[in-house]
Amino acid sequence: MKIVLFLSCLLAFQQTFYSQITQTIRGTVVDKESQMGIPGAAVKIVGDSTLKISANTDINGNFRLEKVPLGRYVIRISFIGYQDRLIQNVIVDAGKETILNIEMEESVTNLGEVEITGTQKEDANNEMGFVSVKVFDIEQTNRYAGSRGDPGRMASNFAGVGGSDDSRNDITIRGNSPMGLLWRIEGVDVPNPNHFAVAGTAGGAISILNNKVFGASDFYMGAFPAEYGNANAGVFDIKMRNGNNEKHEISAQFGLLGTELFLEGPISKKSGSTYLLAYRYSTFVFFDALNINLGTNATPKYQDLSFKLNFPGKKNNNFSLFGVGGYSDIDIILSDKNRDEVETYGDNNRDQYFTTGMGLIGMSYSKSLNEKTYFKGVLSYYKSYSGAIHTIFTRDSLTGVMDTMVDKLDYKYLSDKISLNVSYNKKFNASHSIKAGVIADHWVHDMYDSLFIEQAGYWIRRNDAKETGIMAQPYFQWKYKRTDHLSFTAGLHGTYYSLNGDFALEPRAGMKYSFAKVNTLTLGYGLHSQVIPAYITLSQITDSAGKYYLHNKELQFTNSHHAVLGYQRFIGKSATLKAECYYQHLFDVPIDTFPSSFSLVNQGSTFSRFFPGYLVNEGTADNIGFEITYEKGFADKWYMMVNASVYQALYKGSDGKERNSDFDGSWGTNFLIGKEFKFGKSKNTTLTTAIKSTYSGGKRFTPADTAASIFWGEIVEYDSLRNSQRFNDYFRFDFKLGLKINRSKLTHEIGVDLVNAFGVENELGLTYSGDPQNPIIKEYQLGFMPIFYYRIDFRGK
Repeated sequence: MKIVLFLSCLLAFQQTFYSQITQTIRGTVVDKESQMGIPGAAVKIVGDSTLKISANTDINGNFRLEKVPLGRYVIRISFIGYQDRLIQNVIVDAGKETILNIEMEESVTNLGEVEITGTQKEDANNEMGFVSVKVFDIEQTNRYAGSRGDPGRMASNFAGVGGSDDSRNDITIRGNSPMGLLWRIEGVDVPNPNHFAVAGTAGGAISILNNKVFGASDFYMGAFPAEYGNANAGVFDIKMRNGNNEKHEISAQFGLLGTELFLEGPISKKSGSTYLLAYRYSTFVFFDALNINLGTNATPKYQDLSFKLNFPGKKNNNFSLFGVGGYSDIDIILSDKNRDEVETYGDNNRDQYFTTGMGLIGMSYSKSLNEKTYFKGVLSYYKSYSGAIHTIFTRDSLTGVMDTMVDKLDYKYLSDKISLNVSYNKKFNASHSIKAGVIADHWVHDMYDSLFIEQAGYWIRRNDAKETGIMAQPYFQWKYKRTDHLSFTAGLHGTYYSLNGDFALEPRAGMKYSFAKVNTLTLGYGLHSQVIPAYITLSQITDSAGKYYLHNKELQFTNSHHAVLGYQRFIGKSATLKAECYYQHLFDVPIDTFPSSFSLVNQGSTFSRFFPGYLVNEGTADNIGFEITYEKGFADKWYMMVNASVYQALYKGSDGKERNSDFDGSWGTNFLIGKEFKFGKSKNTTLTTAIKSTYSGGKRFTPADTAASIFWGEIVEYDSLRNSQRFNDYFRFDFKLGLKINRSKLTHEIGVDLVNAFGVENELGLTYSGDPQNPIIKEYQLGFMPIFYYRIDFRGK
């Protein structure tokens, strides 16, 4: 209530300002395949009869729309011989210029037969991507309630995509493990760009990626093009935008999840070179210093930095330097607390000291060799670190006073990678184009893990290896446009990994057919493969003589067949109805050599690692499902998305029994809606509201063996009963409220995101409590969490 009253006061104060503020929309229009600028293209604002603002691109494809009133717009781009582009939801604010980089696709139809209807939804940035792909940008990661500016949490709003744990941003795609996801940043494959990342996972508590540096990016959910490899579930292809090449702009933000500073502008206005920099520091540290209680004594400390320097050349070439990095640590100390005190994080019988970090720095060079040929090369260096120390303690059963304390765990994982990604695009004509390239990675792993076994009274080493490996991924893909309404793609991706000597050859194919102006049918197939996480392949077993063996080093790739059939129908000017059905068969999945329910498809979604014994590539899994989505884009000051999915995720372990996987929720639904209210004579103040509700099948779990759990001091499950039970269905309601105030060259924004606004206690799993009277207890997802922020954008000269 206090927040609503505060926003109302700010709103009332702003009613006294009536001056109309305008802004500039500018950018570049290029050919999608060759990246050459298109001169003479017509760019105009549509949908508002009172605005007759238009421009034509210059010889380099640049355009400028001046004196545009603040608001949201639709931009149409047209040029003879090319298909029209219709860019929805272009936001114009006072504090930042709006800069668009637009790609156009050449038309196959003869000029006399062209019938332009415009593209109502954004196509994938990758011209070879037809099926199961969503395009997103900074605006979408900010728009949805509960997304927290995080691309992973944003993606969980899509049909067939869900989260595995509210405290993490892992995403499960169509029943797959989160470890099946590939992250790509500026053409570089990155295992896990998240704070508090654990080996063998693709998520964490908070994303290192700052959404303020995002350009239009792609998210694939299956049967992705031949350019992508080493993934079985999906792909996040993140593009970083360039800074403003004419004006310096500053943004500052203070919020629960971070205190941020963002800078961008020209290095040289003459050459067009730019800089872009975003830095974030954990706000929890400030709260801790002020003794503000956030429900936990464990203060997560983290900071991250993203930057891009861009230098356009004079002969259709471009050079850029970019980087992303972050550092995080948390100390969860419970030994100095009373037995009855509740701690949000950690196990109640140990102290934990956890540290992670990652850094990526790279340089990119691209050149349009002519009007039909485009070359790009990216050279990068990546480094990651994670480590933890655990100390376990016991208390007196009567007094609760701490009795004993012993070291339990110590591990340090370091990985380095030097990468080269080279690609070549060639457009032979409007119908035929190809893209070929190779991704070469040189890995260096240094992994150490030691665990104390109380029952035996000695330490064992689970990792102690320094290994290098080379991964090479050549690919070739071809696109054939039979007409403007019918297109085909075919490709081949190869993967070789020297660490295990495995090689895979993966065919891919796709088809898109548009008919009756508003209908599109898509079909895709792909064979995909993925390496096993390094800490598993480098785990060791020590024999009685003290000799150790890297018993899983020879594990081969996990492979999968993807098949996707999709249908999309445009409804009116801004809405779509989309349906997809899919089937995925995974094979060569690592499982135990002895009869058990274990399979690698169930791993990759917790803050804990696991150390299996000898594994063999003999397991299988199947994911099958259907998804439907109705989405109304942001038009007439509101948007809405409703989706539902039904699916089944089954697998077989070495005991030969078919079971539901850990990530088989069976069904899921999302409902999102948001609306803007503009105030003031010149409509310079905007109140934004958004809600999201998620309702899905409950998590599956395995009953615990109480006696064995007490003996080992950790939860032990009945293997034969794997996933035989499930918790109650999951429900969460999020609400977002914000106020944006535009002044001359300045934009204020204040907002609050109420995550799990009703405080529903959703069950997460079972855990061992250490209490002999109640050894097995339930763990719950995060409860109600209000997330606030204040941001200011300032445009300089």
